[in-house]
Amino acid sequence: MKIWGIYPRQQIVRLVGLQPHQINQAGVVRVFQTPEIFGELSLLDNVLIPAFSHRDGEFRLNGWSRAAEQAHVHEVAKHMLEDVGLYAKRDMVANSLSRGDKRRLELAMCLSQEPKLLLLDEPTAGMSRADTNSTIDLLQRLGDGKVTKIIIEHDMHVVFSLAEKISVMAQGAIIVEGAPDAIKNDPRVQEAYLGGAHL
Repeated sequence: MKIWGIYPRQQIVRLVGLQPHQINQAGVVRVFQTPEIFGELSLLDNVLIPAFSHRDGEFRLNGWSRAAEQAHVHEVAKHMLEDVGLYAKRDMVANSLSRGDKRRLELAMCLSQEPKLLLLDEPTAGMSRADTNSTIDLLQRLGDGKVTKIIIEHDMHVVFSLAEKISVMAQGAIIVEGAPDAIKNDPRVQEAYLGGAHL
């Protein structure tokens, strides 16, 4: 299997065998199925850590010498929290958040790294319908086409709201691929997931 990534200089690099931080530096970022956050830190600190790490290639608790860059990264972090609707809670400890807000915080952490490829594993799991719709809105406007998103999702509302191309799996194999309208009306999909009922 060949997996490829694009570094900032458009150099094509094979990702298989690379360390996780090397894949991350290539512009690949992942939202986990279970939120991965720094529970004892504030929301703002949670976003600052990956934002600084992305820019420097490493994270340093002390010794930032570039004041202008530090100020810029703080602005990026604040903007990300605003985008996911969590800026008012920026000083709260992350563990105090609801599950839905933890997922939105993790999304802000990912976006602060300016990804080229964003991998999302059930990004709305555990969210209310209102939070789900807010997350859909955020992902729809994300990057203005500059970020490629690959989403694993079982919620058909989320899938059909976001996807330009869908791959449907059943029993470990892809049974059909195509545009949302074609997938929605495909009898194989209806049979596999809804027993022949219409989506």
